Amino acid sequence: MSSPAAALAGKYEAAAAAFVKEHRLPGAAVGVVHDGELAWSGGVGFADRATRRPSDPRTLYRIASITKTFTATAVMQLRDAGKLALDDPAVAYLPELAAAQSPLGPRETLTIRRMLSHESGLQSEPPGTNWSDVLYEDDPNRTLSRASEIALRVPVHTQWKYSNLAYQLLGEIVARVSNTTYPKYIRSKILRPLGMTATSLDPLAARLRPRRAIGYEPRFLSDELELAPEEASVFGAEGGLWSCVDDLARWLSCQLADDPKIIDKSTLDEMHKPRYLTDDEWLNAWCIGWYARRREDTVWIMHSGGHYGFITNACFEPKEKIGAIALVNGIGNATELALQLGTIAREAVREAAPGIEVPEPLPEAWRPFVGLYTAPHFGTVMRLEWLDGKLTALDPEAPTWKPTLAPTDDPDVFTIEPGFRESGELARFERGKDGRVISLFFAVARLQRLEPVS
Repeated sequence: MSSPAAALAGKYEAAAAAFVKEHRLPGAAVGVVHDGELAWSGGVGFADRATRRPSDPRTLYRIASITKTFTATAVMQLRDAGKLALDDPAVAYLPELAAAQSPLGPRETLTIRRMLSHESGLQSEPPGTNWSDVLYEDDPNRTLSRASEIALRVPVHTQWKYSNLAYQLLGEIVARVSNTTYPKYIRSKILRPLGMTATSLDPLAARLRPRRAIGYEPRFLSDELELAPEEASVFGAEGGLWSCVDDLARWLSCQLADDPKIIDKSTLDEMHKPRYLTDDEWLNAWCIGWYARRREDTVWIMHSGGHYGFITNACFEPKEKIGAIALVNGIGNATELALQLGTIAREAVREAAPGIEVPEPLPEAWRPFVGLYTAPHFGTVMRLEWLDGKLTALDPEAPTWKPTLAPTDDPDVFTIEPGFRESGELARFERGKDGRVISLFFAVARLQRLEPVS
């Protein structure tokens, strides 16, 4: 069945073309993802003005800091494999950091988790960085050789402090823990399994080089744009990937999949969950490797990227399984363009007739559990229902409270799944002498089962 998001090519094309024209950009490649598929993609303007080569979904752009989402995923893979813990101090893996300056507390406060979410207080860039003169140290080992020039600049957990340095160092942790290089790890554990064959760090393979877009400097006084400096540092784990719409559609589809293949779904959910707000308006929050932005009634998970001559954004909305990609080879607000495209797609999906499926049958062994339970001391009645393939607790007085139960080895004992105050606690069904279920000990309180009157 065709996605309702796929039927709006005219709207997407008009939005992308209007954006490029209004902001006098060289070009853009754009795409929309829905439910695991690239529902639409296109190109506007030029990948290379001099040769008039058009932009298209196969054109390669520097995606810059979108690379951080791959680095964060690599860290989480290693966490899931038991190779590291998020609350481990970075110095445990990078002993050179023992020489770093830490005037605000112990060096051990610089943990992997805080680095992933830009809340460690670590300085923004490697020592010696000067963006005006295109100076940036992209080799983590050379950076670590200057560890005495690295410092924690603000106390942990007090503010959002974006740090390219943090992600450069995280990439080195990935390399040391996995006993391989960062590029090899990303290629073997993420890119290749997802079929992202055109996504690569420098140096690009000969087959990919002709697909590169040319990066242009910002417009100033004239529509004749200067070329961005090609000698700019290429970066690594913090921002070094080239990619295209076709490949980034696979990346967003992975984020939205029920079976992501390269990582547990629960780990992706953990990465997408906001950890802290970054503004007083409560519109922006930081997650693990991603950030979240509220736009009207929707929260988008996203990451943007900026490099000399390139601005990019990839965003997605998990509830409707919508994603959007905007890659620009000039200096323009790619985030705004991606959100425009994503919003068009989201509205189409919301307005479409919902699909109707045959519900999953209730297991016979669980049939005695469903019913009404009451806690007289609290004046509540809880409904335990079979809902969308899960045993689900419902309280009519709290419509958003819908914890689900996961089975354990004991057929009468379940674990309350994540997302609620009771998460991780047990739900234990208790039986009378005749074997019938008579009560439910839910987390910390016993609820009596109400039997129907015959």
